[in-house]
Amino acid sequence: MMGNLAVALITHGRIETTLPKAKALRPFIEKIITLAKKAEKANDAARKLHFRRLAIARVRDKQAVAKLFDELASEFSNREGGYTRIYKIGQRIGDAAEMGLIELIDGNDEGYGKPKKKAAKKASKKATKQEEAPAEAAPSEEEAPAEEAEPAPAEEAKSEEAPAEKKAPAKKAAKKAAKKAAKKAVKKADSEEA
Repeated sequence: MMGNLAVALITHGRIETTLPKAKALRPFIEKIITLAKKAEKANDAARKLHFRRLAIARVRDKQAVAKLFDELASEFSNREGGYTRIYKIGQRIGDAAEMGLIELIDGNDEGYGKPKKKAAKKASKKATKQEEAPAEAAPSEEEAPAEEAEPAPAEEAKSEEAPAEKKAPAKKAAKKAAKKAAKKAVKKADSEEA
């Protein structure tokens, strides 16, 4: 069954089938595409023939393998995987089976390189947030008067109990202190205005 689905996918470029079949077909066809890539990179004619015969043994259709090795393999030469894409397209009317559309990704598809860029952007955003967090906490503490920055007696008692309990990380504690100082400054300013 996987061989027949692979032949249809290679021949037509996309096929509609049940979602479990599409998910099972993905690793099967990607291994065959990898064989085609290896054959394209091989220098020896015997190695190329060997990879082609391995693919024919799995797919069992010489025309489909010829199309894959001769035409499609060059599209995937710069990729390290991810040659197929699966779309969920809802349920079949007759038996309500989940249907899926599996397709070979075009060689010049722009969406292929984006996940790496997104991961790099997320990492840089996290790094900038970590750098900004202490910087944000420090100015607000400096803005508040020194009298307000000192903890009240009740707060001192809580801080003495803290070693027995788990302490919050230093960054969170600094943020909390900055927020409290800012609230006190706002309350003091409101009471002076009134």
